[in-house]
Amino acid sequence: MHGTLPDREADRWHYHPKGPVPLNPLFSWPPRPAAVLRWYRGAWMEITSLTVCLLLALALYAWLLPPLAEMAVFRPGWMLQVWLANLLPQVAVAGGLHWWLYIRKGQGMRKKFDTRDLSRGNGTFTFKNQVLDNMWWTLGSAITVATVYQWGIYWLMANGWVPTVTFAEAPVWCVVWMLLIPMWSGLHFYWVHRLEHHPRLYKHVHAVHHRNVNIGPWSGISNHWYENLLYFTTYFIHLIVPSHPLHLVFHAMFQQVSPVLSHSGFERVIAGETEAAKAGDFFHQLHHRYFECNYGTSEIPFDKWFGTYHDGSASATDRTRAFKKQMYTR
Repeated sequence: MHGTLPDREADRWHYHPKGPVPLNPLFSWPPRPAAVLRWYRGAWMEITSLTVCLLLALALYAWLLPPLAEMAVFRPGWMLQVWLANLLPQVAVAGGLHWWLYIRKGQGMRKKFDTRDLSRGNGTFTFKNQVLDNMWWTLGSAITVATVYQWGIYWLMANGWVPTVTFAEAPVWCVVWMLLIPMWSGLHFYWVHRLEHHPRLYKHVHAVHHRNVNIGPWSGISNHWYENLLYFTTYFIHLIVPSHPLHLVFHAMFQQVSPVLSHSGFERVIAGETEAAKAGDFFHQLHHRYFECNYGTSEIPFDKWFGTYHDGSASATDRTRAFKKQMYTR
């Protein structure tokens, strides 16, 4: 409720976070250092997509990926290890979250944004099943494209044809670059995603992802082949910026696994009475329901700067619908 008037937007959701959808205060003016500290403390000091992806990257680098020197020549052994380093975390995190939230229903409807369950018997989806459709496009398309790109980057790194760095040589830069990778990912995502919403490209490519109006863990990188060819070009930054193989592993986890959490459909993962981890992102949940808003992430406020920010209010929904009508009728 706002005063004596009902919140029309809240009535459209099972769970609706209070207040405007927050954006990174790093870009606020005048500066708000205390708010910035809270934002990044919440991102890095709790169980979030960032911390989960960092832990996965460290484990994969330590126990699964071969030394860089072994990647100087294309051989099935190390190429299989890179593929597994992409496949196994995706299956574990998406499968585990799907089991807890949608099969076991371990927290019921607590913190679930949408009232609906995931779709079955719907001809819109491959196999007429939303989850099987999402698994097919994730494991068949996304993981394949991501792996092929990574094969090429590791091979170039191993042969010394792109700039590389070690933690011993430049410890400060290595840590700073690790912290900046999520911001680069957000910058790249906004512009690629905005391109995919051009009506022609949307119809033939990005519509595959937007079959998921009500999203679940397997929806995160359930994309058409052509979309994945664009989406994963984010990794090409390592051809220019001096990087360690661990940077690429973390980048891969953030690009591939963090969408599992942000598309989970639940704001938090709850175990018993404890809110154990941050999960779904209402900023992006709004994008899936209304399409032509919130193209980027809350990390860099491109949407606010370019007039496509949906803050979760009913007035923002009205504005977004008018913008969408204008886009598709002109």
